[in-house]
Amino acid sequence: MPIAIARRVAALALWFGALSPALAQVTPPVAAPAADTTHKFENPSGVSAVTRAPWYKSKIVKATAVPALLITYGALHVNNRGFYTNEQANRDIHRLFPTYRTKLDDILIFAPYAELAVVTLAGVESRSDRLNTLLVVLKSEAIMLTTVFAVKNLVREERPDKEDKLSFPSGHTAQAFLAASIVHTEFRDKSQWYGVGAYAIATSVAALRMINTKHWQSDVIAGAGFGILSAHLGYLTHRNRWGRKPNLPKGMGFSPSWQTGYTPTGSLAGAPVLRFTWQLQ
Repeated sequence: MPIAIARRVAALALWFGALSPALAQVTPPVAAPAADTTHKFENPSGVSAVTRAPWYKSKIVKATAVPALLITYGALHVNNRGFYTNEQANRDIHRLFPTYRTKLDDILIFAPYAELAVVTLAGVESRSDRLNTLLVVLKSEAIMLTTVFAVKNLVREERPDKEDKLSFPSGHTAQAFLAASIVHTEFRDKSQWYGVGAYAIATSVAALRMINTKHWQSDVIAGAGFGILSAHLGYLTHRNRWGRKPNLPKGMGFSPSWQTGYTPTGSLAGAPVLRFTWQLQ
């Protein structure tokens, strides 16, 4: 009996001896580190933090920088002040155009809008749909007319031809540059030349106002600033979605066109108009 027990003990020893190398290769499980919940809400999902652009690259700075410069120059030269006075500029202009006078500036102020209508009718896709464009135009016009006529009545600068004391700033120039800014914004993605043409027309209006002795240099420069600023504010404050068709009832639409007719004197005249159509179902 003791011999049998000894043999069994020896067999178990041999079996454990053969199994021990395999057991030695088994790696004991490592406990996972505790999750850090201290900063779990600071950067969820590992998304990188948004880098904010410098203040001078913001939309409001880009929209107001050039107009502010033009308005400031004009304000500093009101009442014949500044390093190049209004009298000096007026003298130099009339050396080049001593007798030239024209009414063309009264017509050209709306020429950029005519360009906008013609280009749209030609099928060139604008930045925004027709309804949004109309809303921006109306808003910008309201801003421009309110600010220009308020400043005119506050400053009370006398015109070069002494007609009245509503010289600063130039309303004609503000109107022309507002319309040019609308054209530039709507079609700059298609071609910069649309904006170049519109601004060239607006600049011609400013020059003609000085040639016709209706405004000083400070008036037209500040007027250009007021016009551009009004257009930029019109876009910045507009919240409609660009590129979407307006949610109008079926059969309703807006389209720019040119309308001709006879004046009371019998002459033929034309003007750009915005047509409203509504088809009855």
